[in-house]
Amino acid sequence: MDWQALNLSLALGGMTVLILMPIALLLGRWLACTRFRGRAVIEALVTLPLVLPPTVIGFYLLSGMGPSSPIGRAWQALFGDGLVFTFEAVLIASVIVNLPFAVQPAQRAFEAISQDLRDAAATCGHSSWRCLWRIELPLAWPGLLTGAVLSFAHTLGEFGVVLMVGGSIPGETRTLALSIYDRVQGFDMQGANSMALVLMAISLATVSMTFVLSQRGRRHG
Repeated sequence: MDWQALNLSLALGGMTVLILMPIALLLGRWLACTRFRGRAVIEALVTLPLVLPPTVIGFYLLSGMGPSSPIGRAWQALFGDGLVFTFEAVLIASVIVNLPFAVQPAQRAFEAISQDLRDAAATCGHSSWRCLWRIELPLAWPGLLTGAVLSFAHTLGEFGVVLMVGGSIPGETRTLALSIYDRVQGFDMQGANSMALVLMAISLATVSMTFVLSQRGRRHG
C-alpha cells in the first residue's frame, strides 16, 4: 500500500474542496439568481470540463502554466522554480477540472429556493448578503455539501490531467490513482489491487453520502 500517495490524494482532495466551495457558493448563487445576456456561455464554460477529454484539458493547462507562459514566468520570478510538475500545479488543475461538480449542485440548490422568500426578506429590510446567510444557506446547504463530496471523490480518481500537469513524482504529485497505474505497469497486481480497493471504498462512501444528502434535501424542500 502506497500510504504516501494516499495521504497526498486526501490532501489534494481536501484542498480542492476548500478552494472550490467559496467559488461554488458565489458563482452558483449568481447563476441561479441573475438573468443576463451571456449567461448560457458562462454555464457552458463551467460545464466544459465534464465533456472535454482529460488530455485536452491537461494540454492547455500545461501550456498555460509552462515556463514560457506568463503564469509560468510569474511563478518562476516569485518562487524561483517552475510551476508545472509540482503539487501546486496539480491543485490548480484539480480546481478547474472539478468546477462543474461543485458549481452545478450549488446552482440547482439556489434555483430551488422560491423567489418569494427573497422578496419577503427584502421587504423586511434584509440586504442581499443577510438574505444569503440567514435564509438561503440553511436551505441550500445539502446542494453545497453534495458538490463538496462529489468534488472530493472525483479528485481522488482523477488521472489524465494530474499525470500531464504533475507527472508522477513520489511525495510531490503521485496520487493514489497514479500509483495504481505505476504498479500495474510494474506487474505488481497485488499492490495495485489493494490500492484500488481502498480508492473504491472511499469513492463508494462519498458517493453514497451524496445520495443521502440529496434525499434529505428533497425531504426538507
